[in-house]
Amino acid sequence: MALELRQSLKLSQQLVMTPQLQQAIKLLQLSRLELADTITQEIEQNPILEDDTPSLNSETAPGPDQAPALDQANTEQSDHTSEVNMENSSELPEINWSDYANEYEPFSSYNPRGPDSEETGSRLDILTEKPNLLSHLRWQLSFIETLEEEDEILEAILGNLNQNGLLEAELAEIAEQTGYSLEEVEDTLELVQGLDPAGVGARNVQESLLLQLQRLQLTDGLPSEIIRNHLNYLETKNYIGIAKATRRKVEEVIAAVNIILDLDPHPGQVYSNEEPQYITPDVMVQKIDGEYVIQQNNDGLPRLRISAYYQAVLQDKKSTPQATREYIQDKMRSASWLIKSIEQRQRTIYKVVESIIKFQYDFFEQGVAHLKPLVLRDVAEDIEMHESTVSRVTSNKYMHTPQGTFELKYFFNSAIERKGGGDALSSESIRQQLKQMVAKEDPDKPLSDLAISKLFGDEKIKLARRTVAKYREQLGILPSKYRKKPKLK
Repeated sequence: MALELRQSLKLSQQLVMTPQLQQAIKLLQLSRLELADTITQEIEQNPILEDDTPSLNSETAPGPDQAPALDQANTEQSDHTSEVNMENSSELPEINWSDYANEYEPFSSYNPRGPDSEETGSRLDILTEKPNLLSHLRWQLSFIETLEEEDEILEAILGNLNQNGLLEAELAEIAEQTGYSLEEVEDTLELVQGLDPAGVGARNVQESLLLQLQRLQLTDGLPSEIIRNHLNYLETKNYIGIAKATRRKVEEVIAAVNIILDLDPHPGQVYSNEEPQYITPDVMVQKIDGEYVIQQNNDGLPRLRISAYYQAVLQDKKSTPQATREYIQDKMRSASWLIKSIEQRQRTIYKVVESIIKFQYDFFEQGVAHLKPLVLRDVAEDIEMHESTVSRVTSNKYMHTPQGTFELKYFFNSAIERKGGGDALSSESIRQQLKQMVAKEDPDKPLSDLAISKLFGDEKIKLARRTVAKYREQLGILPSKYRKKPKLK
């Protein structure tokens, strides 16, 4: 077969992701806080963009006559950006740090140093961060004299504690890692287990509870015996079984169990330095005069505008070099596209929320139990957009409603079919019904997963036992054997 070169013409269509389109897609899936950070970065990188957000002290802000002037006409524009004249920076008052002394802290009646002492603490001394478990343990160890080999073992032990304060590594592994004997590692572990909080350094929950009882001087009591030998009875609340096994009265068993319930199986959680994550809704929906009104939360988002100063520079073709004009034009296009992309993002979010309200109107009126099955395709077809666009809009965004604050993805649920036809139910409403069934059950005879499945079947709802178990676990509900009320006779 001979090889030859040949020219051919081919016509085809393909989607080209321009940088502007990529930016628009990126903005669409950002959360509100991420969008604010992105806008702030763009303002720092693009001199054409300005933040037009009104400040609290806008009445005392510098006037337009203080803006840099190109000519007499430009000085009359009221939207110029004011600048600080650094040549006169010597006229600015210097900060007197002595003004920030602890004048708000009244001196006590006893002050050995005196109010004018140089050693008086500054308010900066009280600044601190919440200590975590590791720093709390090291602070206690700083008051204990230890040998050099103990310090190496201590670092290995502390480094293998999880957030609950339990030791995850085997003692043999620590001994091999540090090069010391197993006996030395065990002795050092006892030192850690003697620190606060009680139970820290244990190798499992059972040992942690026993260490806490030891701190309470209850090592030989009934609570310790229950934890050592009868945890299986304790898990199922079989107090009669514990009473028979320990040959104690049921009243004594209940008293011992109450002591155990006051213990903390995860002692390290007390010193967790994880900060709570607060949710700020992107959209707020309120019912006004019988209609649901959508309001987007723009608090904290900079209001963008194109700099009038650079617009004037661009129009001044005589005194502005060509290279400068090309640079400004490029930045101008980038700024304009960013503003349009943000506006398009806000319009798309509004359309999606408006469609959700239309599909889930019963939820807004009556609550979670009336949530209907909904998929992305339904909303996409309603607003004439692609499913991927709806998916990006609903990611990491929250809506405040009369029923509470929910993520936009919360309103999309799979359908649970009814027997013999009829309107399908959403999986979330099924979970709420399951929760209500468990709340109303007889504590002496809690409902099993199979019994709950049959109750749903009586209401013509097809729900398998394994599906009930999955929903129950998602709701954090224990199995029936753990929900059973303990028998005392």
